[in-house]
Amino acid sequence: MESHGLEQSGSNQTDQAGEVKAKEQGEASTACHASFAHKGPTDYFTQLLGKDSYYPLSFQETLDKSVNASIARFTGGLSPSGLSAAYTDWAAHLVTAPGKQIQLFEKALKKAIRLANYAGFCAPGVNPEAASPCPCIDPLPQDKRFSGEAWQKWPYNLFYQSFLLNQQWWYNATTGVRGVTPQHENVVEFATRQILDLFSPSNYLLTNPELLEQTQKEGGQNLQRGMQNFLDDLQRMLNDQKPAGTEGFQVGKNLGITPGKVVYRNRLIELIQYDAVTEKVHPEPILIVPAWIMKYYILDLSPGNSLVKYLTEQGFTVFMVSWKNPDHDDRDLGMDDYRTLGIMNALAHIDKITGGQPVHGVGYCLGGTLLSIAAAAMARDGDERFKSLSLFAAQTDFTEAGELMLFINESQVTFLEDMMWEQGYLDTKQMAGAFQLLRSNDLIWSRMVHDYLMGKRAKMNDLMAWNSDATRMPYQMHSQYLRQLFLNNALAEGRYIVDSRPIAVSDIRVPIFAVGTERDHVAPWRSVYKLHLLADTDVTFLLTSGGHNAGIVSEPGHPRRRYRIATRKHADRYQDPDTWFAEHETQDGSWWPELADWLKERSGDLIEPSFNAEIKPICDAPGTYVLQD
Repeated sequence: MESHGLEQSGSNQTDQAGEVKAKEQGEASTACHASFAHKGPTDYFTQLLGKDSYYPLSFQETLDKSVNASIARFTGGLSPSGLSAAYTDWAAHLVTAPGKQIQLFEKALKKAIRLANYAGFCAPGVNPEAASPCPCIDPLPQDKRFSGEAWQKWPYNLFYQSFLLNQQWWYNATTGVRGVTPQHENVVEFATRQILDLFSPSNYLLTNPELLEQTQKEGGQNLQRGMQNFLDDLQRMLNDQKPAGTEGFQVGKNLGITPGKVVYRNRLIELIQYDAVTEKVHPEPILIVPAWIMKYYILDLSPGNSLVKYLTEQGFTVFMVSWKNPDHDDRDLGMDDYRTLGIMNALAHIDKITGGQPVHGVGYCLGGTLLSIAAAAMARDGDERFKSLSLFAAQTDFTEAGELMLFINESQVTFLEDMMWEQGYLDTKQMAGAFQLLRSNDLIWSRMVHDYLMGKRAKMNDLMAWNSDATRMPYQMHSQYLRQLFLNNALAEGRYIVDSRPIAVSDIRVPIFAVGTERDHVAPWRSVYKLHLLADTDVTFLLTSGGHNAGIVSEPGHPRRRYRIATRKHADRYQDPDTWFAEHETQDGSWWPELADWLKERSGDLIEPSFNAEIKPICDAPGTYVLQD
């Protein structure tokens, strides 16, 4: 009924707008005829053709958008214009930098001499009793491609040493060129690194000793299995099926199975209320807002690593927003629709269920950013329904948003907008491609070597299965998100508009629990840490090991987990992130108990669960929206 009401309202507005537009067109037509009679036909058509009228302009824009959308099908959504502009900027400044050219020539000569000396010592039969020479260059700590013992034998040591020296030279060539904009420099360095990684000796059978050894040991059976894996993946891709192994993980069966009910639904969300598992609960409920780029059950995976289950066992009433997977019909949903239909409607319904208790807001990734926007607007308007905020890997300042910024500039955003304009949304495959490029060694090349040349399959787990269950993003929302937050940084600078007025994060007065992850390539922890510069309240900052997803899914008992934590009071002086990191010791274990204790300190005494009996559930958790492909 609510959706129907919205559609009816939109129809009335459209009719009224149509009447106004028709009236304006009629007035314009009368004015045109008058102008034609007064000036004569020649002057009139000269004036008309000299201006961009609506219809020609609309055709021109449609043509431009269609061309860009067509190109995007072959480039994976990456803008050729943006990439060529970056390389042009770099090349033009390098050509006019003879000093840099001399430096690069000297580096190339020194590297060639070092490699030649190394090759001479390593050649078979030369100095057989001498110790192995020190390598010319060591891989970066995160580069595990050449760590095996087989890579230290001739000629494979020369293969990987020459590759690393070449990679280092190109890094020197693409960085430090005076006059190149930082964004263009980062793009050129990144793109060049991707091209070089394609030619890594670890990617090919004849230059990878580990692959050769495996092939000899198995008599080529690994290559046969690899071909089968490749054909299986190709068939799945062509049929738009999920990766191999995901069949063993199904939402509602062994994923997202914490008991609960869907208590509210609108065109964008289902609100899940989880069953209480303790005799008494804290009066303040928790509302979790996940990112709409992901399915909500990242926080309710298997029973052993479910944050939802853990919080209910700590005596909290937990509500969860489950976003609809948008399609073409949702193309015009914007950021404010996500705020109102998502957070504000959820809060209103929680008020009815709990009798107006204040709420602990929890937001993850983009959900945390949206929660910050909603909280700032509520604080501005005197709405005090939030008792606290917890933000997991969520940014409020986007000036240092990591390597994702490589894909965020005016050219790239315009290109993405044109691609989304045609289909009405940003597809999951288009998003996945950009994220995979950020970690190409781990997510592309190493996987291809492991699956197609080694002939092995990585064992599927619940987190990997969830990661393959991505969602789309509406055209209007994603365009606004990229422009307002990434390009313009409007939220951090107090220029983000909600209900016709700007909001400021500094208006938020409730305490904040912010979590960053050490190896986050989506929301780098130093970017998350910038909340200290914006928030005018107590901020407890926790830095945990792991990445954007695995660092958050950090249940008690998980091996090799550690974290740092400290609270900055409202009156304390600012401390930069590197100093903060150096001054706070790591603690072993999961950070979830820290969150639970922090929430308990800001919650009332335990009471018997009491909810509005008039609110009838719609269906059992996990609901229906999470099952949409």
